[in-house]
Amino acid sequence: MSEIENKTEELSKHFIHEMIEQDIAEGGRFAGKQVHTRFPPEPNGYLHIGHAKAIVIDFGTAEKYNGVCNLRMDDTNPTKEDVEYVDAIKEDIHWLGYDWDERFHYASDYFPKMFDYACELISKGLAYVCEQTPEEMREYRGTLTEAGKPSPWRDRPAEESLDIFKRMRSGEFPDGSKTLRAKIDMSSGNMNMRDPVLYRINRAHHHRTGDQWCIYPMYDFAHPIEDAIENITHSLCSLEFEDHRPLYDWVIANISAPSNPRQIEFARLGINHTVMSKRKLRYLVENNVVSGWDDPRLPTLCGLRRRGYTPASIRNFCERIGVSKVNSTVDYAFLEHCLREDLNETANRVMAVLRPIKLIIDNYPADKTEWFEVENHPAHPEAGSRSVSFSRELWIEEEDFMEQPTKGYFRLFPGNEVRLKTAYIVKCTGCIKDEEGNVVEVHADYDPLTRGGNTPDGRKVKGTIHWADALTALNAEIRLYDNLFSVADPDSAERDYLECLNPESLKILEGCKIECSLSELKPPASFQFMRQGYFCLDNTDSKPGHLVFNRSVSLKDSFKPKK
Repeated sequence: MSEIENKTEELSKHFIHEMIEQDIAEGGRFAGKQVHTRFPPEPNGYLHIGHAKAIVIDFGTAEKYNGVCNLRMDDTNPTKEDVEYVDAIKEDIHWLGYDWDERFHYASDYFPKMFDYACELISKGLAYVCEQTPEEMREYRGTLTEAGKPSPWRDRPAEESLDIFKRMRSGEFPDGSKTLRAKIDMSSGNMNMRDPVLYRINRAHHHRTGDQWCIYPMYDFAHPIEDAIENITHSLCSLEFEDHRPLYDWVIANISAPSNPRQIEFARLGINHTVMSKRKLRYLVENNVVSGWDDPRLPTLCGLRRRGYTPASIRNFCERIGVSKVNSTVDYAFLEHCLREDLNETANRVMAVLRPIKLIIDNYPADKTEWFEVENHPAHPEAGSRSVSFSRELWIEEEDFMEQPTKGYFRLFPGNEVRLKTAYIVKCTGCIKDEEGNVVEVHADYDPLTRGGNTPDGRKVKGTIHWADALTALNAEIRLYDNLFSVADPDSAERDYLECLNPESLKILEGCKIECSLSELKPPASFQFMRQGYFCLDNTDSKPGHLVFNRSVSLKDSFKPKK
């Protein structure tokens, strides 16, 4: 096992695994059972990097213990759900490298069984039909320091509640007029146990069941039932459900559940300079603040994929941030660091000029073109090589010429020599300016004895610059992305997150020049543009004759690990 694999193995061991190993060792309700987890997203939006953490925990834990993990769409709230999101969720999970085989379910698969369990609770005197309005329910609920008051319908006879509940199912009553509530403890210190609502009337068209149902279960009732039906052993969820665990256990204990899952909570992922609320992300998309759910500035998995993030980088990120019971915020720079590490090993090197200016080599034959065979990845010979053309006129970066050089500037200026990457050493002889005094051409002479950038006479040349052949270079649009928000905590209650948008989050460069070796590309395709950063071919806007590249991450690493 390599050093990196050893490190990942150490990092992947956390308190959830310790609890599972304890359950396995003790036997009891888990005796002889295979570890069985599930990932239960709501199909009301696209997955984001926070969901990736949950995916890695759910599917990764199953893998670690040779278990299985279900994918279940938690479609109990039909007002915001859509098949578009179902398909996108599947695609994102597959892209991360996980599969659920035949273990794909919908919460709506269990609507009939949930209804039966609700009737069972009513028959046992553990649930009742309530006719309080939402305002009255809040008033009767009490506070953290004061006990709640029982609903006037709390002692309604079971037979009456059962009859009304079945009529609710038949559509006899208007929306919001009645609810089914659990009968637990109105004086409980846990507000979730003060007779929570189990069902509400809601005539909303469901993306799978259509108009078959006009009553829908609440999440806290539905979720433990779904887990029990699917024989989930460990229901792993985020920390905000810790206070809901007593209700989860109460539901399982009071119905004829086929299994007894254990709920374990972990802290959600927070990353600075972004928001991960589905409501806020939806607003950005629907109000055209961004170009769509796959805008490369968003933390959505489809946006990160379009930006050039790799499955390996995201999985590595999720592994290395660890799993804890304490909420914290991770520096976005660490996510970039993980991507940079992966692309440094896997991305081929090519030359691209983002802000081009013409370089003319006056003593190079005007009708001559040479081809240089260049390694795709200097550290990995197995990556092969590519052919790059070279002629009298080249494109170089605007910043690689300075008529009056500053101290320490080693690139092109009159009288100075530089090495053209993989080609020749040239000496700058001057420049041509337009009427406004802007440099439009740089001129130089080349040394034909320095092919490949070598110096047979041993002279020192400090500067090396990249270039693109003007005869064969490809035109491209390049998009430079930065954080969508200019402040670290746009989600802070002290400000409106929309006021924190970064006006510099996207810069579009037209007329960029890319070396000819990239003439035939299919997305996704990632490269290191020498001296510029890591870029990928945009999988949405690139078309034949119009290449579009997105900057995935810069070369400079701003992440500083804690010592």
